[in-house]
Amino acid sequence: MNFFKNAIMYRMTRHIQISADELNAQLKHLEFSPCGSQDMMKVGWANPIKTGEALAHSVGNQILIVAKREEKILPADVIKKELQAKIDKLEAEQERRLKKTEKDSLKDEVIHTLLPRAFSKESVVRLWIDNDNQRIIVDANSTKRAEDTLALLRKTLGSLPVVPLSMETPIELTLTEWLRDGSIPKAFTVTDEAELKAILEEGGIARFKKQDLVSDEIASHIEAGKLVTKLSLDWNETIQFTLSDDGSLKKIKFSDVLKEQNDDIDREDIAQRFDADFVLFTGEMTRLIDALIDSLGGEASC
Repeated sequence: MNFFKNAIMYRMTRHIQISADELNAQLKHLEFSPCGSQDMMKVGWANPIKTGEALAHSVGNQILIVAKREEKILPADVIKKELQAKIDKLEAEQERRLKKTEKDSLKDEVIHTLLPRAFSKESVVRLWIDNDNQRIIVDANSTKRAEDTLALLRKTLGSLPVVPLSMETPIELTLTEWLRDGSIPKAFTVTDEAELKAILEEGGIARFKKQDLVSDEIASHIEAGKLVTKLSLDWNETIQFTLSDDGSLKKIKFSDVLKEQNDDIDREDIAQRFDADFVLFTGEMTRLIDALIDSLGGEASC
């Protein structure tokens, strides 16, 4: 399997155990199907393993599901050009200016005509349901995309009692303290990227790449009133990532040593290799998340 590149984390607000078999049956009702000629976008659930049939893949109490989206690409300038040509033609024929409602109707016609010929792009968002720890982890590059995907899951299940995972102490305060004092928790190492943002809006943002972050320069920004809002870290020489003040992990990279642990399994045995990688991924990520929560001062109560 491809390991997550992002992790936006959510906490279940009441204890629930999601059954993979029951979930699979529910996901079938909103299974992904490609766009038709007049569809602008289609969203649904897809198979986590391309060769598999189940929409919910589980190992133990860990479940992986995949939301797939197809969107038609209609550049605004193409629509505008086609629309203007129609407007010009009609206004010339009728010797009058078209009303706004008429132009809007023409725009709908243009889109209707262009859609069957439009290119489309596909994307997926993966969700890891951790029944043991009552968390849902979303591999999305933005909070909006994560929330949209959770909304699809909520629609599928009927209800989904989750809230963003949050810390008792604001994360930016903890990260700022780490760099100010050099008090990085055991097992974590600061790498070479950070973003510092002024408390007051007019104070600006300072971004650092490929630099020593425990330095006088960083200290001077902190003394001037900036807080650390993003920090790149390494955990146990196993996983590298960037932690943001909203608690999300971005740019997740797993060490080659970790990724090679299952290389003794024949890659032709897709299902066995996928299961082994999923167990490895969920195990390491669970340990990382638990270590982060502890190092950041503990989770806020729901």
